[in-house]
Amino acid sequence: MAFPDATGPGGGMPDLGGMDLQGMLGQAMQMQQRMMEAQQELENTIVSGSAGGGLVTAKVTGTGDLVGLDIKPEAADPEDTETLADLVIAAVRDARAAADRLAADKMGPLAGGGMPDLGDLGNLFG
Repeated sequence: MAFPDATGPGGGMPDLGGMDLQGMLGQAMQMQQRMMEAQQELENTIVSGSAGGGLVTAKVTGTGDLVGLDIKPEAADPEDTETLADLVIAAVRDARAAADRLAADKMGPLAGGGMPDLGDLGNLFG
């Protein structure tokens, strides 16, 4: 049984009009590497947020994981735990907002661009 010639009709890679698939693959791999490095940097960066004029301070990683909570003694009124709970929530939200801003700064240039322009490549499969 003869196999069809991979370079003839119906076989091999389609004519991409001079597009450099190897170069595009290399760019995609570089972008993936940069995104992984930025993600690692975010995981290792600590940002903080506070509430109540600094009575409660929350610390989170750049990816938003809570890693620390500082409560000044004057915020811990045993008769008013509801206010303390509100301050904790506000401090954590403030820290998460700081983490979101950091992530946008680090990942925005990488993730915001979307897929590179593939020219007519999309038409090959549509």
